[in-house]
Amino acid sequence: MMRAMKYIKEALFALTLGLAATAVAAQDSKSWPDKPVHIVVPLTAGSATDVMARLIAARLGEQLGQPFIVDNKPGAGGTIGTAAVARAKPDGYTLLVQSSSYTVTPITYPNTPYDTQRDLAGVTPLGLLPQALVISPAHGIDKGIDSVQALIAAAKARPGTL
Repeated sequence: MMRAMKYIKEALFALTLGLAATAVAAQDSKSWPDKPVHIVVPLTAGSATDVMARLIAARLGEQLGQPFIVDNKPGAGGTIGTAAVARAKPDGYTLLVQSSSYTVTPITYPNTPYDTQRDLAGVTPLGLLPQALVISPAHGIDKGIDSVQALIAAAKARPGTL
């Protein structure tokens, strides 16, 4: 957990710098942000990506003096929320915090209503979220499956039963 918090702190710093630089370039002499900023999370509230976005939004709001509002727009593998950001006015007031599924969505959903290369611009990675592979004790340790290698061997030995 401490390691994850370290990454989040580093990501907040990098995001703040990146947003500030982008805002200066985009807004000329105008102070950014001069109104609330919307952060779209194309996943459900409570997801790891949502939690990270809310932590970042709170910190950015404190540092920059404007509300950063998290707006969850889940559905269709993240394409609904991502499409909303792609269609938004490119003024720096609508941001996207997306999970790594963003990289495979154009492959799994070939008719996405946006082009990730043309319609969106990456700012910074925000953090690393560890993943875990878990199976039921009835199929796992009780059956001698105590590693990924053992799981693969069991799946090959008994196709369609796991």
